[in-house]
Amino acid sequence: MLDKAHIGKSLPSFYATAEAGQLRLFAKAVGETNPVYLDEAAARDAGHSGLPLPPTFLFSLELTQPSGGWREEIGIQPARILHGEESFTYHRTAYAGDRLLFESRIADIYDKKGGALSFLVRETRVTNTRGEHVADLRSVLVHRNG
Repeated sequence: MLDKAHIGKSLPSFYATAEAGQLRLFAKAVGETNPVYLDEAAARDAGHSGLPLPPTFLFSLELTQPSGGWREEIGIQPARILHGEESFTYHRTAYAGDRLLFESRIADIYDKKGGALSFLVRETRVTNTRGEHVADLRSVLVHRNG
């Protein structure tokens, strides 16, 4: 089981930058056809300052977070995890080239199925270099125990 003593723990913050090529590739991979996510001219014509990050792309950037050993400290075994869910609350648009700060904490750890499964809830606040609140991310990791 995951160690519940870590509820409330702040995880190491980190910066990530979304490159235009990554955004285009992601948009194509998820079947996005809106040209504002693929073409800078279309994005500018729509009133954007550049290519906006497609919905859910912040989750991809969050996956680049260095481990820093926190997963092992809590008891996470990579071969035993599944992605449970994710949700996003957007406060402003982020664009290709923006350097974004990800600040995460463990919001909850709970068990189900008589302890056979542990669930880790991580909440992340994303801001840009101007300190503007871009989004809040919430993800749930499922860990098989035993």
